[in-house]
Amino acid sequence: MQTLHVDADTWMHRISPRLKLGVLAALGIVLFLIDSIALLAIAIIIGAALYFRTGLPAGEALRRLRPVLLSIAVVALFGLIFNPLHVAVVTVLRLVALVLFAATVTATTSISAFMDEITALAAPLERLGLLKAADIGLAVGLVVRFVPEILDRYRAIREAHEARGIKIRIATTLVPLIILTLRDADNIAAAIDARGIRRH
Repeated sequence: MQTLHVDADTWMHRISPRLKLGVLAALGIVLFLIDSIALLAIAIIIGAALYFRTGLPAGEALRRLRPVLLSIAVVALFGLIFNPLHVAVVTVLRLVALVLFAATVTATTSISAFMDEITALAAPLERLGLLKAADIGLAVGLVVRFVPEILDRYRAIREAHEARGIKIRIATTLVPLIILTLRDADNIAAAIDARGIRRH
């Protein structure tokens, strides 16, 4: 299986995962309080500078961002239709900046570290009887872990369409992707139950 984590030894890899997640949360709040295009553009430049220093080759780094940036492009299109130009541009810049910072954190933090931090942060809620912290950590770890798998399946479906000369449409690519993803989810749930993890 693939992972979004980059095995490198940069200063960002050495920062505590808790600190990175805390800074990311704070940046998310700050970005959505800023309405200045200039400031958001600076945030994008800083986010891009950090992301491209995670140890990923430039081509691979751009390939990872492509699906998310395409989704943001769709959001931008709807924003231009239903909102004033300034609001649409600000929304897109916020999302791009947040994606770059989040991608940097994901690339420099291992899955196990993510799970440990999420479990620790959810511990107070477990003491209140609201949830099980370990389940939340496992769920977040599985989501992060399987993102590259889902992207690879999407690319495989597109390539299969192109090889058969079939026009690529959302309906013809999304439906098989959802079916394959749900099948994998069932297999993972069965494996978790077989190991008795949720009973613990």
